[in-house]
Amino acid sequence: MPDRVVDYLVRTVADRGITQIFGVDGANIEDLYDAVFDAGGAPAGIVAKHEFSAATMADGYARSTGGMGVVAATSGGGAVNLVAGLAESFTSRVPVLALIGQPPTSLEGLGAFQDSSGMAESIDAAALFATISRYCARVTDPAELPAQLDAAIAAARGGGPAVLLIPKDVQQQLMPDSVRARQTGADAVPSDRAQLDRASPGYPHAIATELAGARRTGKVVIIAGDQVARDDARDELAELVAALDATIGLAPDAKDVYSNTGPGYCGVAGSMGHAELVEALSAASACLLVGTRLPVTARAGLEAALAELPVLSIGAHAPYLAATHATSTDLAGTIATLLADIGAGPATSARSTELTPMAVPAAAGPGLRYRAVVEAIQRALPDGADIFADAGNTGASVVHYLRVPERGRFTVALGMGGMGYAFGAGIGSAFARRAAPDGPHRTVVIAGDGSFFMHGMEIHTAIEHDLPITFVVFNNNAHAMCVTREQLYYRDRYSFNRFQPSHLGAGIAAMFPGLPARTVSDASRLSGALDLSFAAAGPSFLEILCDPDEVPPFLPFLSALESSRSTP
Repeated sequence: MPDRVVDYLVRTVADRGITQIFGVDGANIEDLYDAVFDAGGAPAGIVAKHEFSAATMADGYARSTGGMGVVAATSGGGAVNLVAGLAESFTSRVPVLALIGQPPTSLEGLGAFQDSSGMAESIDAAALFATISRYCARVTDPAELPAQLDAAIAAARGGGPAVLLIPKDVQQQLMPDSVRARQTGADAVPSDRAQLDRASPGYPHAIATELAGARRTGKVVIIAGDQVARDDARDELAELVAALDATIGLAPDAKDVYSNTGPGYCGVAGSMGHAELVEALSAASACLLVGTRLPVTARAGLEAALAELPVLSIGAHAPYLAATHATSTDLAGTIATLLADIGAGPATSARSTELTPMAVPAAAGPGLRYRAVVEAIQRALPDGADIFADAGNTGASVVHYLRVPERGRFTVALGMGGMGYAFGAGIGSAFARRAAPDGPHRTVVIAGDGSFFMHGMEIHTAIEHDLPITFVVFNNNAHAMCVTREQLYYRDRYSFNRFQPSHLGAGIAAMFPGLPARTVSDASRLSGALDLSFAAAGPSFLEILCDPDEVPPFLPFLSALESSRSTP
């Protein structure tokens, strides 16, 4: 068959070992799906229910593989629906390639349906996506596509989305013969499934010198972030903790980068964090940030202790607070350099401590309590389970109370904090992880009912592909974090965020016959329902009834409560 632009795109994705293209079909992207069919389903075309979720599927796929995710969308509303998902990938520096269809070039500026060329007062898609991508280009000539695609992939691999806007007529054009010969010859692109090319590691000798001095005078505390996962530097981080005999805390979105029961582990940093980390910093001689800029969610409650310490940092970007920083786009290599400089430390004897949960007010309303539910989930989780937590009170509770299983992944979208992210991202990860080299992994999505009503119908996609994924929905018939804010900050005079009761478990069971779907309203049935849900071969759904007035383990809320009690 003739080699079209879309065939070239699909083959390039396949050559990189990427196994799925996530998206939603439409008139100005349908030629790409035609090419997916002609390629025999490698990569597979996965049609989502909404472009936001398709973008989060690509994001979750990338986070779990350490490679790149790919999302495709049509023009107009389809393209614009990608914005929130790509914004999360941009802020969290997740490699995603977005292939976005556009109306034919002959109609640009002439009233084309869904015109976004920027002509004749139409929306300018290139300007729009440039603000949430590391690279954005409009493809107008097949001969230029190889260079544009190479630049887009390189930019995405640097951390964040890259966008190619491709008019329908350009998608259908033939690639030059010279390009076809090059792609099928010795210069074919390398697999993206394999380890990403490593930049030359930095040589943070100044950091090593500071660490050596701090180790002689006291204890070093490490706070690690999600770049450790992106750079596949978990083993190196564990070696560094051992070499320094360090105490370690984790940023909320990085709970899977170090064993939650490993030596020196003292919990989560920031607004959903643990007192043990604050105590460790208060007695430390230095703090080393590894792969985190320490945004507000990761540093809340730590500011006073950090202000009294030398703060050192290695990572792609300097942290938000003053620090001695060494730039690294390859934490595995940089940590190896650090280890060579500082040498082996004493054999570590420290063990992780039992973490002290935040003291939250007793709740008197209906349903189960956050801590009891999360601890029950913890006990029932299969080995190697991957956890995707959504925003809100539910997410805060999972971040604070849950220990990530060994070999498991943990993701919470704190870049943009978009509600409903976990549904698509969990599905994208489940595609990647069901054939993982270390065996299959069950994916567990934990979200609130508000998030479910936004993007929970992606359950349909999980059912279509029989994915090993359990959706756990905390239902309190409210946007509960907003309810808490109304109570704490606006004198509890009104609520826009309480809803009429909904029966999600029964509704999902009726919609999808054969899907294991359950509702739990009392603690005595929780463990059994969790066991059955996690034992399912394919998808399952569990609704857990909760109290909209329960205050979650979230430092700003608890500080506001304490302040209100002390105010005359």
